[in-house]
Amino acid sequence: MKDGIRVAFWVVLGIQLMISPVLAGGKTPLGLPPVPIPGDNPQTPEKVALGERLFNDKRFSGDGTVSCATCHDPKKAFTDGLPVAEGIKGLKGTRNSPTVVNAAYYTTQFWDGRAKNLEEQAKAPFINPVEHGLKSHEPILEVIRKDDQYLKAFKEVFGVGPDEITIDHVVKAIAAFERTVVAGDSPFDRYMYGGDKSAMSASAIRGLELFRTKARCQDCHTIGQTSATFTDNKFHNLGVGFSKIEPRLFEIVEAVRKAKEAGKDVDESVLTKEDVSELGRFVVTLDMEDIGRFKTPTLRNVAVTGPYMHDGSIETLEEVIELYNQGGEENPMLDSGIRPLNLTEQEKKDLVEFMKALTSPQFEKK
Repeated sequence: MKDGIRVAFWVVLGIQLMISPVLAGGKTPLGLPPVPIPGDNPQTPEKVALGERLFNDKRFSGDGTVSCATCHDPKKAFTDGLPVAEGIKGLKGTRNSPTVVNAAYYTTQFWDGRAKNLEEQAKAPFINPVEHGLKSHEPILEVIRKDDQYLKAFKEVFGVGPDEITIDHVVKAIAAFERTVVAGDSPFDRYMYGGDKSAMSASAIRGLELFRTKARCQDCHTIGQTSATFTDNKFHNLGVGFSKIEPRLFEIVEAVRKAKEAGKDVDESVLTKEDVSELGRFVVTLDMEDIGRFKTPTLRNVAVTGPYMHDGSIETLEEVIELYNQGGEENPMLDSGIRPLNLTEQEKKDLVEFMKALTSPQFEKK
């Protein structure tokens, strides 16, 4: 897909995509640090254009109905608006689809961090039975090898012929595209980093102060001096969903431990079995302290990327604030930093207004 066609695609969707400065040679969006680019997958306009087409290709699924954009829809701030992801034949997974926007800043991918980068993450959904539903990555390569436009693009970008194209080439292109899906320039950014003290409402300004102090949000959703990713890239137990597994906790833990020790891939179980999914980071590390811990998501564009939490069980920002105000959901693995906040009703409203001020202009609801 040529650059002109790529631009037209986004115009049609009404999305003002913020391109990585490494790719476009321009400035980083206000409030964001430079996008990390791995040395073995440099950005080029041609690679990004190829990755965008791959991202939107529904032929890479068992029934031809699901693409990456199905769960990460540009018109929905690269989410799907559903509690948990839905794949082929309407099958439901166990986890909420996180936005791709600013995912380039995560040091691990997925709610449990089981993928170390965007390239590794992009491989998994294709062969998950309730997402793209393919038995292997080979059908993807077969589609590509029969498509003249793809063959030309892979030759131009990677210098490979039809028989040399691998799934690693595919996911490198997809990841390159995803690294251009970054967005800052929110009212918060204009207030905090742009010097515009009129950019946020009085309520949102009070919310920012609460965010940094009494509400203790900044402990995990970090704000820096020159930029803010709003994540510590760590994993925490808030208690959400823990009650589902607590009665059978040790039974579930031992089953997962034995499966991993036997060399079995438990990735499929994470997205198809609710009790395994609720173990969170433990499934990756087998560390008992990681039971029920999930990655801190960025709060950027949080007002337009609900529902919330790893299982999509919380519908509104008001409910999210209430969860934190009550000190999470009590459980033996609850993070020590999670405790009641004793916020007033006005303070809760101010925090919500601050969250809304984290919305980038291209994702503001008209």
